[in-house]
Amino acid sequence: MCGRFTSTTPPSVLAESFAVDELRLDDDLVPRWNVAPTLPVLAVAESRRNGARRLGTFRWGLVPRWAESPAVGSRMINARAETVSTKPAYRDALVRRRCIIPADGFYEWKVIDGRPKQPYAIARRDGAPLAFAGLWDVWRDPNDTDAPPLQTCVIITTEANERLAAIHHRMPVVLPAAAWDRWLDPSNQDVDALLALLVPAPADDFVTWPVRLLVNKAANEGPELIEPIDDEESAAGGAGDAGSTATEDLQLDLLSPLVED
Repeated sequence: MCGRFTSTTPPSVLAESFAVDELRLDDDLVPRWNVAPTLPVLAVAESRRNGARRLGTFRWGLVPRWAESPAVGSRMINARAETVSTKPAYRDALVRRRCIIPADGFYEWKVIDGRPKQPYAIARRDGAPLAFAGLWDVWRDPNDTDAPPLQTCVIITTEANERLAAIHHRMPVVLPAAAWDRWLDPSNQDVDALLALLVPAPADDFVTWPVRLLVNKAANEGPELIEPIDDEESAAGGAGDAGSTATEDLQLDLLSPLVED
């Protein structure tokens, strides 16, 4: 799964990196080192009407347009590549509403006997932004026709590559630049060809390092969350908000079976 990631690169830089034509951003979007489900995130998508590539603000956690309530989005932060073409919540979006969710890095938790799960930060070796394969949808409140539409998205995950498998058995699908146009093109509705893109990125593209338990608490923010810790600190469980660790680990455990429908 992918339950937290970092998003600190300025939108103007991302717009250039992803050859964006239009920016549609919320005014209150800020850099985050601990992006959690239901928070606003950036995503790149192309218009079916005129082909314009847009960088916009979405809420993380897909709410299908047919959902009765937006609350369902908190359980749809990840979609498994193996079933994304068959699950009702995702199959239409795979054909018609694909996006790229830029990130600077993400976190995974390693299970270690007798100790709290150890969080690791993961990023590209060359420092370039990650391009998570995603899907998006728009939900409108059937009980309030004047309410603004809710744009939401989900990150697609796949089996971890050899480097990341030592930490966790899943990872986000990270698309290479050569696949961006094919993934974003709304006229591309070849499901088999799209599914062929949803594979683990090469292990040598990534670096990983242990970080403090501070990241366990969604309210914690700041660049200190991605600072590496040494082996001695890691063996002690990492320094952090110890009072919240047990609760946050329990929340992650409860979430894990739900986020990859």
